[in-house]
Amino acid sequence: QLTKSAGAHWTNAPFWAGADLVSPARADEELAAKILQRAWWSHINRRLFRLLTHTIRAAEHCITYEIMRRVSPLEAELIKDPSMQCKVRFRFAGHEFPPFIVFKIFHHTGGQGSKYISGKRTISPASEAAADACKLMGHRKYYDQMIWDELQYQNHKIIDEIDVATVKDYMQYISNLDETPAYFGGRDNCWRKLSLENFPRTIIMYDIMDYAQSGTLSNRLKEKLTFLLLKPQNEELRHDQLMTVSRAR
Repeated sequence: QLTKSAGAHWTNAPFWAGADLVSPARADEELAAKILQRAWWSHINRRLFRLLTHTIRAAEHCITYEIMRRVSPLEAELIKDPSMQCKVRFRFAGHEFPPFIVFKIFHHTGGQGSKYISGKRTISPASEAAADACKLMGHRKYYDQMIWDELQYQNHKIIDEIDVATVKDYMQYISNLDETPAYFGGRDNCWRKLSLENFPRTIIMYDIMDYAQSGTLSNRLKEKLTFLLLKPQNEELRHDQLMTVSRAR
């Protein structure tokens, strides 16, 4: 095998001359180390996911109001009102592990339905009210609204009740209405991300979220870790785990 030396002269030295050769025993050790490392990180990730599962269940069933009070005090009071029949749902989101937690408020009407009123739906395009709105908003802002509506239609195709033809269309329309900002005629009720500051520091749930971000176990979480990682065999154990996660110290 001919190779080119630094002085641009060809030599008869083998191409691997001077390279660090790895013995078969060393290669086996490195492979074993990689397998152990992957197994360890898989164990750590499964443990963290189980703790996050406890967190999301406790957030939905035990301390919803406490979390919402830190996110939005006004919305928290609406949720607390039994006549509103609102329910907060939590779920995981994100493209990487560990996931983050998001929430969304759902309004249950008991099959009676609810009427959402906005200026966009109330004012007809070709009406005197629309002309007055243009004067009040200014031409630039009014035209921006028209352009945004057209872009939404080109992207989603179903942005109004008249576009709904099937149940699938209706679900897409409701989802689009929730994600649209209020100043564009939507409900502005999309899935929102929770941060560490939204969890009370006095409960272990805060320690779990901090562990997900920093990778460090607090002393308080270490004490309860074995119990929280138990696989619940009955509802009583599941309830005790949720209480442990959500109970203030």
